[in-house]
Amino acid sequence: MINFFKRLLGIRSKNEYNDHVCSFHEQVAQEEDVEIIEHGVKTIAIENIIGSVGKYHDFDSKFRPKSHVSQERFSEIKRIMRRGDPLPPITLYQIRNDYYVIDGNHRVAAAKELGWSEIPAKVVELLSARNTMENLLYIEKKIFYRTTGLVGKIDLTEVGKYNFLEKQIKRHQAYLEEVSGRECDFKKAAGDWYNTIFVPMTAIIASGGLDKYFPKRTVSDLYAYISFNRWERTSDYRYGIGIDDLIPKTMEEFRRKMLAKNTPDYPEMKRSITAFVLINIDTSTQSQVEERLFAKEGIQEVHSVHGSYDILVKMVLKRDFLASDAETISEYVDHNIRNIEGINRTQTIIPGMSKVKNIFMS
Repeated sequence: MINFFKRLLGIRSKNEYNDHVCSFHEQVAQEEDVEIIEHGVKTIAIENIIGSVGKYHDFDSKFRPKSHVSQERFSEIKRIMRRGDPLPPITLYQIRNDYYVIDGNHRVAAAKELGWSEIPAKVVELLSARNTMENLLYIEKKIFYRTTGLVGKIDLTEVGKYNFLEKQIKRHQAYLEEVSGRECDFKKAAGDWYNTIFVPMTAIIASGGLDKYFPKRTVSDLYAYISFNRWERTSDYRYGIGIDDLIPKTMEEFRRKMLAKNTPDYPEMKRSITAFVLINIDTSTQSQVEERLFAKEGIQEVHSVHGSYDILVKMVLKRDFLASDAETISEYVDHNIRNIEGINRTQTIIPGMSKVKNIFMS
């Protein structure tokens, strides 16, 4: 009964008053001078939205509306979001990896309650000028991702380590240019480094359980440490868990070793790309076209089909780690299929996921 009258009169307990999401103004006061960067509309992970600009006392630490907040409005927003009706993006301030709501507090609360993992938001970043380790690391990470074009997760906890990885990618770029005899774009070299060196190395570290001995370090930290000592200093230090046998003395030797493996654990490194091409032809040339297609290296199967297309081709191509799969397939189709006399048009199909049965025929 007492709690009822407290809610009725708008009286809140001390615990309820202190239990709220983070205050943007309290945080920004610690940042000193800031540079404002507008990022436009982006998709933001709900878990990274930790506070509010003006209404932080209206939501508890789990971003649930407090008792004095209108439940009618909150329930209506939940109904709209549950139905999937369009709503404008929320507006957020970003400080490093954290976000604070300028407009859309109820939508964030509803999204959390509905189990959403992401939400569209207009983001304005405040880049702090404070010379702290946290800010220096954040800026270094931001520059690294912008320079490399990478999107995969690389979390380092020490300043200077992103710069070390960037130098490692530059050496890999020089190696790729040397072996290919042609220029290699830095971002393509970064993608190749990530898929063929960083991903398998961190998979080896994680599967070996080495990270459990360093609870305050990430797998990316351990990659930087091991790769530096193994490939830069050529240290004789023994890591155990099979790392000594799995990781050769040079980065490129490691890459060659990984590429030579049948590695289902690293799908980014699979050596082949499978695609299908539907082909429409002049029917008078069908047999000649089928023979020419079947003679092409990379074409594994040729089928005559009925309908708006006349031929179905299955291609299995060698992956080029300096180009995207789409670029590799497109170049092959242009140079090996579309230039065959008698072919009118083609449609390429790239499987997103495949399941294949092994069938033994008598």
